[in-house]
Parts: sequence; C-alpha cells; structure tokens
Amino acid sequence: MRILLISPNTLTVPYPVYPLGLDYVAASVGREHEVQIVDLNVVSQDDFYELLAGYQPEIIGITCRNIDNTDAGEPLYFIRQYSEFVRAIKEKSNAVIVCGGAGFTILPEEIFRELDADYGIIGEGERFGLLVDALARGQDPGDMPGLLTKNRTKNPPSPWQGTPARVVDNQAEHFNYYLQKGGMLNLQTKRGCSFQCIYCPYPHIEGRKHRFFDPNEIADTALALQKNGAKYFFITDSTFNSDIKHSLRVAAALKRSGVNIPWGAFFAPRKLPCEYFNKMADAGLSHVEFGTEAMSGQMLATYRKPFTIQDVFAAHEQAVKAGLHVAHYFLLGGPGETGETLNKSLDNIEQLKKSVFFFFTGIRIYPHTEIYSIALQEGQIQKNSSLLEPVYYRPKAISLATIEALVEQRANERINWIAGSGGAKAAATVKRMFEKGYSGPLWEYLIR
Repeated sequence: MRILLISPNTLTVPYPVYPLGLDYVAASVGREHEVQIVDLNVVSQDDFYELLAGYQPEIIGITCRNIDNTDAGEPLYFIRQYSEFVRAIKEKSNAVIVCGGAGFTILPEEIFRELDADYGIIGEGERFGLLVDALARGQDPGDMPGLLTKNRTKNPPSPWQGTPARVVDNQAEHFNYYLQKGGMLNLQTKRGCSFQCIYCPYPHIEGRKHRFFDPNEIADTALALQKNGAKYFFITDSTFNSDIKHSLRVAAALKRSGVNIPWGAFFAPRKLPCEYFNKMADAGLSHVEFGTEAMSGQMLATYRKPFTIQDVFAAHEQAVKAGLHVAHYFLLGGPGETGETLNKSLDNIEQLKKSVFFFFTGIRIYPHTEIYSIALQEGQIQKNSSLLEPVYYRPKAISLATIEALVEQRANERINWIAGSGGAKAAATVKRMFEKGYSGPLWEYLIR
C-alpha cells in the first residue's frame, strides 16, 4: 500500500522541532508497503497538493503532536487548522485518514471528531503498522488495542514492548531541512514517566512505568545521526534523569560509541550522585534544561515535585561546575499560589547564577491529571467542559496578570529572564543565528 505520513506542525518558536515520532511510525510499516513522510515546515501547501495528486496514497497518517503551545501569554491553538487541512485532503483524495500522536492521545475522542478521521491511534504510534497490515488484508482492525473508529468504539491501549525501531532517512527532504536549520535532531532513550506532577499528561500518554531503550542501540542511532550531518541532538524523554541509572548507562554508551557532537536534555533538579554532571559532560552533554517549576517549598510540594529547594541549588551548582549551560523553566500560578509564594520563588531564583530562566504563567488543564480534578472541584471547569481549546488554571489568591507583572518587574529588563519561549522576536533571532551557521538551542547566549 502507498502510505503518506504527515507532520502538520508548523510552529517554529523558539526553533523548528524534528518530527521524531514519524520515524518510529515509518519503521512500524512492513517493507512490502511504500512510505513517504511530508513535513509541512518544509513543503508548501501548493507543493503538498501536487504531491498528493501524483503519489495517490491509500492511507494518510497525520500526527497531532501538540494541541496548542501551552503558553497563556501568547496562546496558539492548532486543531482548527489541522481540521481544515484534513477537510482539504478529503476533497482531493479518497485515502483512509488515520490520526494519532501525543496531543491526540490526551483528547482522542474530541480531536477524532474535529478531524473527522477514519481511525485514531491512542498511545504509541507503532501499532500503525498493525493497522496498515489489517487494512491491506481487507480485515476489520476494530479490536486492535488503542484504536478509535468511526462508530466511536475505543479499545484501551497497551504499552509497546521492546525498543521500537526507528527509520533514519538522510535522503528525506525534511531530514535535510532540520540539518540546515541549526543541525538539531532528536533521540529518545525511554518511555513512561514515574513522577507524580499534578499538571503533566505524560504519564497518561506513555504510562507511569519506565520502558528503557537499549543504551547501545541509542548510541548507534546517535552515531548515525552524527555521520549524516547532525550538529546537535536533544533527548526528548519527558525527563532524562527520572531514572538516574539509565541516564548514566546511556551517557556511557554515547561516550564509548565515539559520538562527539553536543547534546541537551530535560532534567529534574533532584538529588544526584557526586560527579553526575561531570560524567554527562564527558559524554557530550552541553545543555541542561531543568524543569524546576517553582522555588517555593510550598509550591514544589503542591506540584508534587520529587525534589526540594536545596536539591535545586545543589543540582544547579553541580551542573555549572561541570561547565554546562544551564536553564530553568518555571510554571507559575498553580493551586495555592499567592504573592508570598511567588516572591519566595523569585527571591530564590535571584540566587541561581550563570543561568537563563523561562517563565510560563498559567497551567494548562488536561484531563487525566490531578489539576483537572482540582479545577473540577473548585468549579473552574465542569465535567462536560471541552478542553480542546486551552483552559488555564486560575489561582484564588493572585491573578495571572498580577503574576506576569511581578515577574516582569523583578526581571528588570535582564535578558536572561524570559517570558514563555521568547515569542516571535526570539524565534527571528534564532533563525538569523542558524543562517549564520550556529547550532543547538542557542539560549546559552543569554546566560548571565
């Protein structure tokens, strides 16, 4: 069968992100089928419709990686444009439409209805290959785990076992696009998240139990990306060091393999072994992005973070001493946030030196999270409320606008205090630097 896999995401703030998920989906399809990937960051709409007419796919897979940009300050909502895109495809093609992805898994029934797809895959996309095989044989795939169908039947997803295969096609147009836009490609080292953060949908998307990929296979993939021109890679795990032993095994494998390009990852500033970040730096780690979220002990407890204020300072100091670029991300305005907790956070943030800080005000409410239950109990949402368009939690004691004003006042025009992702201005700066040959996330140039 002829299969077209589409990444409709055109968000490039703060920089374009390689559609890693489609590499795994493509690898799930048997070799007897023909697969082509299209990234709408790369292909214009006119060129896409020309390709659609010439290729005439029998199945089209569309990944909904994000529902929106989760930024209350500059909100962007994507599902409407995806819906219009699918409607245009249906006018020009009779292909079976299948949707899936991380964002889809959060609100599958609503997105499925909005896109008017034929099938939806909840959870990991590797079962797309099973769906393709069933359709190719003329079989009814209705009992497949995690499948959503037109008659609204839904089977519970089951975790994909083993290390999923990944296609790395250095001849693909989108592969070369990301090499030219900063040379940043991605790796995944495990799935599942064992943390209990009240706002995060990752445990629902991937499960609460870690499923580790083989470190040597990860290193082999990293080396292949490097040989094919990658200048930097980012590890896309929800939190790379949620299992410290596994992260150390991955780092050791990267070092043994001869990978010598820099890389970054998202870390929790939890209690760490001595020399942890020195070992990471020896393996090529250059950028540490801490999901710190708050520097008030009360708010860390409310968020159910697996670390304390003291842990944050210790992890920060260890990373800086290892010569790494450090950033902290903060999520302000959760349940119980007050002027006192906010100022406590800002006072402690002032003590973190040699770093850049990203401030996000307002917590996006997703189903299957504790903050959903809190918002429901407080009457901020109802059981029948649609969360497809962004809804943000509102703390009782302080408004989101007041939080933003206090952060802006405290920032006092320092360039290393950034609201959200930096917006269009930051994206334009990053684009110019990529054009000049820079690579990586580039926020290190803001560190003070």
